[in-house]
Amino acid sequence: MRLTHFGHSCILLEHNGTTILFDPGNFSHGFEGITGLDAILVTHQHPDHADPARLPALLEANPGAELFSDPQSASMLDGEWSAVRPGDTFAVGTLTVRGTGGRHAVIHPELPVIDNTAYLVGDDENPARLLHPGDSLYIPHEQVDVLALPSAAPWLKIWESVDYLRAVNPRVAVPIHQGIITDQASGIFYGRYSEMAPEGTEFRVLKHEDDQEL
Repeated sequence: MRLTHFGHSCILLEHNGTTILFDPGNFSHGFEGITGLDAILVTHQHPDHADPARLPALLEANPGAELFSDPQSASMLDGEWSAVRPGDTFAVGTLTVRGTGGRHAVIHPELPVIDNTAYLVGDDENPARLLHPGDSLYIPHEQVDVLALPSAAPWLKIWESVDYLRAVNPRVAVPIHQGIITDQASGIFYGRYSEMAPEGTEFRVLKHEDDQEL
């Protein structure tokens, strides 16, 4: 599996000849100009996960890409988006994707809780090859190979993310959703996740636009 991180929550998955782009939002850069995508997956409606200004050009450059999102985003975004609910399963190329979770993490009790679809991507050998939870701490209770770990957010305390990392217990964890903090502050978060990860989990930071085999 090859992953490329375009900042914040936007990652490109290349595996078994299939390419999937997750959450091309307005805090992410470098995904512009990508072509040949098999699918674009959006976890929820917030612009840092689905940039309304740049999505139309991305869709135009990838006319063959299938479009999947949470139900609320499917009704709001331009294009033919398929709504993915918890329990839904669909194929993208050689891979199988399952919708899980369903709700965004609580930002504040006075704010409405919106849809958030977490995605489990699998192949013939592992049905949970990658978990992208969006803005949630959804625990699938199965063996996840690679976890895209929310590392900093208005709705998140660092101990919550540490406990989430331990509960999922993946082989590899890569931090996402760090676009809200400065580069100088990232070490505070990354150091804790690296030190406090469960035994057997590798915490690996992906450099911006640098693809890595995991």
